[in-house]
Amino acid sequence: MDFGIFKIGVPHNLNVLEIDLDRIEAFIISHGHHDHVGAIVEALSPLSRKPRPVVVHPDAFISTRFRTSPDGKKVPIPSLKKGLIEETGNEVVEGRSPILLASDYVLTLGEIPRITDFEKGIPTAFYEQGGEILKDLIRDDTGIVLDIKGKGLVVISGCAHAGIINTVRHAQEITGVEEIFCIMGGFHLAGPNGEQVTERTIEEMKKINPGIIVPCHCTGLKAAQEFEKVFPKAFVLNASGTTIHL
Repeated sequence: MDFGIFKIGVPHNLNVLEIDLDRIEAFIISHGHHDHVGAIVEALSPLSRKPRPVVVHPDAFISTRFRTSPDGKKVPIPSLKKGLIEETGNEVVEGRSPILLASDYVLTLGEIPRITDFEKGIPTAFYEQGGEILKDLIRDDTGIVLDIKGKGLVVISGCAHAGIINTVRHAQEITGVEEIFCIMGGFHLAGPNGEQVTERTIEEMKKINPGIIVPCHCTGLKAAQEFEKVFPKAFVLNASGTTIHL
C-alpha cells in the first residue's frame, strides 16, 4: 500500500529489504496525495508476470486540490495523474466499496464514513469543480484490514483523514469482528489541528484497546509520544525496515 513521496525511496527500500515485486498479488493506493504516490511508476513497472490489480478510489484523481495558507493563498496539492497506472501494464480497480484482495485475505476499507464528532479532516483542504470551490473531505483516503485467527483485526491506515477512530470503527462494521489486535499507519494528528483532538482520540482508542499500536507517518511526534505514554505495552516505534510479526 502506497509508494512514498519521491521516486527513490520505495524502490531503494524494496531492493535493500530484498522484496520480490513478483510475489506481490495486489497494490493499494490509500489516497491520491503526492506523498503517497511518488514512486508508483517505478514500483509498478518492473513486471514479469500478468498484470495485477491496483485498487484506487476515483477521487484520488482529483487534479484541482489545494490548501489555503494563513494569508489566504492557494497552495496546490499535486495529485495522482490518471493513466499512470495503466501505463505500467497493471489493472486499475476503482472502487468506493470494500474489495477483497490477495486470495481474499486482505480487505480494503473503501470509503470511510465520518461518524465521530471530533474527527474533522483538514479544515483548509478544498478542490475546484465546474468553477465552484468545494470542501475536500478526502473521501479517497482508505486503509486495509486483515483478520488474524484467534487475535482479531489488523487495521492499516493511509493518513486516516477520515479519523483513525472512524477508520477502526468502519473496519469493525464491515467485518463484523469487534476485537482489534493491531492498529498501524498514519493517524493524522500532526500540527495544531491534530493536536487539538489528540486527547480525545486517545480516549476513544482506550475503548478500542488494541493489542499493538503503531502510529507513524502523519501522526506527529507529539501525538506518538502521548500514545506511548498511554499504551506503553502496546506501542511500537516504527521506521523504514521495521518488521512486525502478527
